[in-house]
Amino acid sequence: MERSFAKEVESLRLGDGETFHGEGILAVTKALLQSGVSYVGGYQGAPVSHLLDVMVEAEDLLGELGVHVETCTNEASAAAMLGASINYPLRGAVTWKSIVGTNVAADALSNLASPGVIGGAMIVIGEDYGEGASVIQERSYAYALKSSMWLLDPRPDLPTIVRTVEKGFELSEASHTPVMLELRIRACHVTGSFVASTNRKGINSGIDRIKDPAKFNYSRLAHPPVTYVQERLKIEERMPAARAFIREHKLNERIDGDTKDVGIIVMGGLTSSVLRAMERLGLADVFGTAKLPMLVLNVVYPLVPEEIREFCASKRAVLVVEEGFPDYIEQAVNVELRRADIQTRVIGKDVLPRVGEYTSDVLLKGIAGFLRDTRPAGIDADAAMTKAEAVAAQKVKSAAALGHLPPRPPTFCTGCPERPVFSAIKLAQREIGPTHISADIGCHAFATFAPFSMGNSILGYGMSLASAAAVGPNMEKKPIAIMGDGGFWHNGIITGVASNLFNKGDGVLIVMQNGYTSATGQQFMPSSVLRRSDDHGGMDIETTLRTMGVKWMRKVRTYGVAGMVKTLKEAMRSAERGLKVIIADGECQLARQRRVRAEDADKLKRGERVTRARYGVDDEICTGDHSCIRLSGCPSLTVKPSPDPLRTDPVASVIDSCVGCGLCGEVAHAAVLCPSFYRAEIVRNATWWDRALFRTRRAVIGALGGYNGKPVKEVAA
Repeated sequence: MERSFAKEVESLRLGDGETFHGEGILAVTKALLQSGVSYVGGYQGAPVSHLLDVMVEAEDLLGELGVHVETCTNEASAAAMLGASINYPLRGAVTWKSIVGTNVAADALSNLASPGVIGGAMIVIGEDYGEGASVIQERSYAYALKSSMWLLDPRPDLPTIVRTVEKGFELSEASHTPVMLELRIRACHVTGSFVASTNRKGINSGIDRIKDPAKFNYSRLAHPPVTYVQERLKIEERMPAARAFIREHKLNERIDGDTKDVGIIVMGGLTSSVLRAMERLGLADVFGTAKLPMLVLNVVYPLVPEEIREFCASKRAVLVVEEGFPDYIEQAVNVELRRADIQTRVIGKDVLPRVGEYTSDVLLKGIAGFLRDTRPAGIDADAAMTKAEAVAAQKVKSAAALGHLPPRPPTFCTGCPERPVFSAIKLAQREIGPTHISADIGCHAFATFAPFSMGNSILGYGMSLASAAAVGPNMEKKPIAIMGDGGFWHNGIITGVASNLFNKGDGVLIVMQNGYTSATGQQFMPSSVLRRSDDHGGMDIETTLRTMGVKWMRKVRTYGVAGMVKTLKEAMRSAERGLKVIIADGECQLARQRRVRAEDADKLKRGERVTRARYGVDDEICTGDHSCIRLSGCPSLTVKPSPDPLRTDPVASVIDSCVGCGLCGEVAHAAVLCPSFYRAEIVRNATWWDRALFRTRRAVIGALGGYNGKPVKEVAA
């Protein structure tokens, strides 16, 4: 795990009347415990990774409450956990990143929503939508519509988030329907406080176990012929019950404004952004008081027709602020108003963008456009538009004043064990020529950026080998599929490897074995050396592949570039038909650095010897060709002015962020570049042998003409 949550775990113990301070996602975690959940599961993914991370670290607390925690191998596994709530009064919650995780979980969700639930079932989804997203840009709303699951989108302040979680379980039980809690990045990381309640045990749990299994009831199965009845129940019974609960418990909010003839209907998660845009236009204050009345939809599906009609009845026009496309809410509002013969004008995607994230600047322009078109009483619409245009003009002026800024695309961490593999592919392609490369989700996807620019497709987590299935038979050269060990266990073992072997496919699969699901925070996986309980993992990728029938397999140390190049060429040139697997073995450098720093600190306290490798470039030998930079892409390898006044080209230089992985030297050796790299060891608590060896080396180098007579610091003591 990337960090300790010990402090956060302690805050989960707060009781009645105490004040909780923290992030939104941690408030959700506390709210789950206050709601009496019996089980929690999920698959890690930004922006909701911390929910599961904290639960894992709080196992002692959860044990006291009888809460079972499951770190699932994928989102489908997590969704299937909610099946416990179909027959038993167990409250449960699962979490994952959306939209991609919801895609994976879709089958289980459909079969969960059809029979419905007895115990409250909640899916906490990280809605990774917008400019900072790391996945395809789709919304989760369509899944709520398709399966008739209720979608909660709470206003991003901690008291509202916590209340929505607690009421969400009640809503689920009142309507016998699973609910989805949608959290955007801002909601997950917003900080604030709320008055806590004491955690409570579930009706049944690991402490108070259910004595007898549920009696057989065919209507609880998602199976024909009862699926037809279940579909009718969704619409005729569950949805009316949900709407009645939402209205009775006032889950949606009204913000009264000064004007009466226009208003705003906004998704709960966008409320703060709308208020900020209105504040910039002089139409709201920093405390949330607005001049325009607002209907805040903390439940965006189902909509409550009575609430829509009551809010719109006295207004000439309303602005629907709905992020993304299609405009589900805008269409539904139009339908409900026309059914009631209310002629309020509905404005939405005509003044706001049809796609993309609704940032403050986007909303600023959209709200000003709405005011310009509707001219509400008591508001100077022209002044609002002038302010919006002035803000936009100021941004243009600021950008011009800054001048051209170099792009900073995401890249591998310094010392990442996956970078050498792509250096090796680059070198191998000099001889074997260009190859089709099926990329995948994970840290290795950074190879799609410069200087590697590799990857012809990304079809989903663990799907790289499957996405090459129709490429190989139609190309002269074997395709290469890249897959991480996280993707292997998540999906690749079945959709990729099993399918390839079953169909007697050909091609090369490179499995990056770094030991963690690194991109989401170094969580453990089935093949991690250590697991949650600190014992050694019981699964092994190499053993699994051999058991499945893979005959051609090589395990190569990732930092050994020359060896990786040789193995790649062997795999690509092999006349033997069948899947060829290269396991690229190298521990995640971030995880390794965290582990090694702690180990070295303990050694230094005990007075033991500690060494650290550093690499550098000899300025006099460097040719200034910079092939080393183009082939490795290491962030620690850069350029500096040449100290030689007769040379104008800059020379390569290794900066202080170097972690000593040795890739620069490996690339220089494998590609036969200039021999300008050197390796040095920094020794602390040096032994007498270290000191004697240093003096001997200095004497020999001096005798050969390499010592300039300047004093050299011997060894750090």
